[in-house]
Amino acid sequence: MDVEQRKFFNDFVCKVKVFDKQQCVRCFNLFDKNRDGYLDGKELDNLLSAVFSDGTESYTVNSDYKAELLKLLDQDQDDRLSKKDFLETCFYWLKQILQPVSALIVVDVQNDFLDGSLALRNCPAGQDGLGVIPAINSVLDTVNFDLVVYTRDWHPSNHISFIDNIDKRKLHSTNKILCSEAKPMDTVIFEGPPPTVQKLWPSHCIQGSWGSELHTELKNTDGGIIVNKGTHPNVDSYSAFWDNNRQSQTDLVKILSKHKVTDVYVCGVAYDVCVGFTCLDAVEHGFRTVLIEDACRGVDLTDIDEMRKNLKTNGAVISHSCKIKDLVEAHDRPPQLGLQTAKNVALARTLVAEGKVT
Repeated sequence: MDVEQRKFFNDFVCKVKVFDKQQCVRCFNLFDKNRDGYLDGKELDNLLSAVFSDGTESYTVNSDYKAELLKLLDQDQDDRLSKKDFLETCFYWLKQILQPVSALIVVDVQNDFLDGSLALRNCPAGQDGLGVIPAINSVLDTVNFDLVVYTRDWHPSNHISFIDNIDKRKLHSTNKILCSEAKPMDTVIFEGPPPTVQKLWPSHCIQGSWGSELHTELKNTDGGIIVNKGTHPNVDSYSAFWDNNRQSQTDLVKILSKHKVTDVYVCGVAYDVCVGFTCLDAVEHGFRTVLIEDACRGVDLTDIDEMRKNLKTNGAVISHSCKIKDLVEAHDRPPQLGLQTAKNVALARTLVAEGKVT
């Protein structure tokens, strides 16, 4: 990649307000050095080196990643990007990478998880939930998100997850724990329908209670939106998108779509439960997803490690609060997020071809 090519991307991120088709043509011509109307070989490598950079150095893009990316963006599958490919596919790919619309999702920073009946400091990992507040507030103070969403567990008093309610529902015949022997954090199976696997917790975040309120030290952003979950008595909702049985959704997808959000940044409690499952569903819904690790605390160290591996495998980025500003402003552009963008563009192209969207 030469100086002119790098300068194009640096100038774009810092100065250009709108990435339009004219800018896209300029970009293509800049990288098509032999003027044959295609980006292949070294030309494509130079483009990827420019796109995927932390602001000072380019990320390494391995051959498998490059091949997958090319397959998603190359409409006629001839192993190179034509000018037509670039205008009809890469334009949308680059636009999302260079001009993302970002939302911060603050998960369940509620009194009961920090100081109340299910305080994380009393869980096996021994992590203090209060530790997420300085990092979250710092991000809110320094990063200009397009949208901020606060989620809350919002349980009725007869909720299925409360150990105090275990005798109110019939256990499945395959369940191995007696009601009288069950302890917090044991897992049981309720008969349903449908049969429901449920980890048992102390009663927490009961609707309208002190424990359900967001912690007073957490910064409340003007225009922030609250999304409640876990409102149905017979099914828990770890994810802020879906209940655990995948039968009903919250309004979160509609809210993010209304604001044209492309990227979500997730933080809060608990890492291995509601934060992690919210991230996994965000990726599944096509959002470029970043977990802010120092702004999270969890329940169990083993489960936290497993969730971290699962998130990375599924394409989420694990980052630190000090790096979020550069990510949101597109100065830092990791390959993992670029691949998710390419998947989104390829899916949209397929849906248009099938006549399912216009």
